Amino acid sequence: MSTPRTLAVVSAGLSNPSSTRLLADRLTGATARELETLGHDVTVETIELRDHAHAVMDAMLTGFPTGDLATAIEHLVAADGVIAVTPLFTTTYSGLFKSFVDILDKDALGGMPVLLGATGGTARHSLAVDYSMRPLFTYLHADVLSTAVFAATDDWAGAGDQVNPLPRRIERAGKELAERVHVRQNVGPADPFASTPSFLDMLGGA
Repeated sequence: MSTPRTLAVVSAGLSNPSSTRLLADRLTGATARELETLGHDVTVETIELRDHAHAVMDAMLTGFPTGDLATAIEHLVAADGVIAVTPLFTTTYSGLFKSFVDILDKDALGGMPVLLGATGGTARHSLAVDYSMRPLFTYLHADVLSTAVFAATDDWAGAGDQVNPLPRRIERAGKELAERVHVRQNVGPADPFASTPSFLDMLGGA
């Protein structure tokens, strides 16, 4: 009997179409195929940050995400696993990507399996995944996968899978995330009021 699993995919590409979204889709496909092999029905919730850019800025100013952005965050924190992909600018994640992470509750991704991906012009930027993205999600107590995927411009023009390592790395990362999601029991986001006594409890001794 198949069991449902949900993937939340955060894509911070600024253009349309974008190589960032292309990488996100490839990672999602690899993960979904492996989850189906493991006996799961897979639902994918894609969060295209470009579509929420103004709402993200409003949330930073007000402290409260609203509308479609609030719905997207609900899908994110309720997912069984997350794929997060950003373009790299000046050797780090984009401002839009960081702003989105900044409006999340600090406990929203606690224990969440997260696969990191990034795109950039040249392979010189690939280390940014480990020295900027990974610490960011580690700070949020996410379960960050050891395998991350960086795609430079030249990777999309490679001479086939036998020469270009990108497809093999995508498959490896997708399998790793699927295995982590497969064994995870998603309990959903923590209730911030769970430990608050009820009015009747407070009157119990009266």
